[in-house]
Amino acid sequence: MPHLTLEYSPNLEPEVDMTALCDALREAMIETGVFPMPGIRVRAYPATHMSVADGDPKHAFIDMSLRLRAGRSDADKHRATDHVFDAARAFLAPVMERRSLALSFEMRDINPDLSRKTGTIRDHLKDPANG
Repeated sequence: MPHLTLEYSPNLEPEVDMTALCDALREAMIETGVFPMPGIRVRAYPATHMSVADGDPKHAFIDMSLRLRAGRSDADKHRATDHVFDAARAFLAPVMERRSLALSFEMRDINPDLSRKTGTIRDHLKDPANG
């Protein structure tokens, strides 16, 4: 159940294809081998209200938060954190060269005793080997 949520300043929308960024991050998550593909979710939301640094509206941010079920080793989580963050930095490099942009990423475990889930995505995947 790796869920990656991006909260971003809406002033990025003219310059960043958020759907393409979500796809790039989904692919990076798969590449790590740490996250089961059927459970990956990546979504992005603009912050309706925001103020950054000195209040100049030219500043922008993307805050990425990845929640996952406990059970992975710290080494795997560190490797995955670096890989996903590096994918975001690479995707956003052209934008970061042109403008003020803060990029952050945090990964945290979900307590499995306090988490419930159900779904049928695996039943509908084209490749049963990925389920």
